Amino acid sequence: RVSGLNSVLAKNIVEYRDANGPFPNRKKLRKVPRLGDKTFEQAAGFLRINNGDNPLDRSSVHPEAYSVVERILARISKGIGEVMGQPAALKGLSPGEFTDDRFGVPTVRDILTELEKPGRDPRPEFKTATFQDGIESLTDLQPNMILEGVVTNVAAFGAFVDIGVHQDGLVHVSALANKFVKDPHEIVKPGQIVKVKVMDVDVKRQRISLTMRLDDTPGTSSRSGGAATDSRDPRPSEPKRGPEPKPQPGGAIALALERAKLKK
Repeated sequence: RVSGLNSVLAKNIVEYRDANGPFPNRKKLRKVPRLGDKTFEQAAGFLRINNGDNPLDRSSVHPEAYSVVERILARISKGIGEVMGQPAALKGLSPGEFTDDRFGVPTVRDILTELEKPGRDPRPEFKTATFQDGIESLTDLQPNMILEGVVTNVAAFGAFVDIGVHQDGLVHVSALANKFVKDPHEIVKPGQIVKVKVMDVDVKRQRISLTMRLDDTPGTSSRSGGAATDSRDPRPSEPKRGPEPKPQPGGAIALALERAKLKK
């Protein structure tokens, strides 16, 4: 996806190009039906024009920032063709020398980086999990399998991991690491690639139990590496009772005689 574009605008761009030939520059994109100023502002930096009028049009430098490039070129007395892809030509330049009211140091730094390596994708590298061949459903899973997956959600009780079987497995919070984990977000985050071991598969209930502690053994509790124990007694405590009264010797007759003595 490209910022600012939807399926209708993308179709309009293709149809305009098919009807009028390749775009000679980014400015020509404004001729596309329904592609207004706001859309151009959002999308222009991602739409590259190869073999066009302006070499900058095939870079990620936004047209609004071309004036910054012009100041850079004026400072080193070189043309754009002598600079793009030539890191040595830009060596020693400080981003702070080319800032203005609109473009600060971070933006100028990105522009210099793009001039050194034109055409790079400014977005961070996107990684995906490599699902194991032949593992496509719950019935393909077996305990002890070690698989690669991607974290899809993180909750207080653990993390859900997609391992390629159309049903996410659960890594309980106690099976996320070989240490006590108070908050699962400290260990994993959505989109993270992880290695997991299959602990149990319940096909009938569509449940998969996983662990990130790869030394855990199926058939034992993954929460503690063995049978889980809890020192806290969940049963309610019974109220304390006072000492039982001592039985009186001799039964009721002895008790009556004792009372008679007290009256004298």
